[in-house]
Amino acid sequence: DRDTDKKRIEELLEENMVLEIAQKQSMNESAHLGWELEQLSKSTDLADSEKSFVFELNECASSRILKLEKDNQSLQNTIQELRDASLTSRESSLKFVELEKENQQLSKKIEKLQNQIEKEKQSNQDLETLSEELLKDKEQLQVVMETQKADKDRQIKDLKQENDHL
Repeated sequence: DRDTDKKRIEELLEENMVLEIAQKQSMNESAHLGWELEQLSKSTDLADSEKSFVFELNECASSRILKLEKDNQSLQNTIQELRDASLTSRESSLKFVELEKENQQLSKKIEKLQNQIEKEKQSNQDLETLSEELLKDKEQLQVVMETQKADKDRQIKDLKQENDHL
């Protein structure tokens, strides 16, 4: 995007220079036509046909000057639009860079949170495994206790019988 923006800015600057050159040329042509009009109007010994020619030339030059002034104004407007577009493009590039940095920061935060979640999941799985092992151990101990209690009860009974016998 930055490269595209830079290329567009360069194109706009080139177009701007071309337009300024065209403007200068049209101004020079206007000045030259004005000078020719002055030279023609200064000649006092012109015949009527020459006067009508000068009048036509003057009208033609005036219309051409008006056209060149309109073209000049149009070129000025285009130059201003190009400058505005260039500024907007630069502002967009800066905003894009800021958004890209913010996006990278958010991506890092998301990655950290995902790592924490994975650690918590692993910790929970470890606790579940430990809890299951403890429950199994408890059941085994209860079985052992019941077996020992049964053995103890049997031994007591045997000892009572032996005691009675004695």
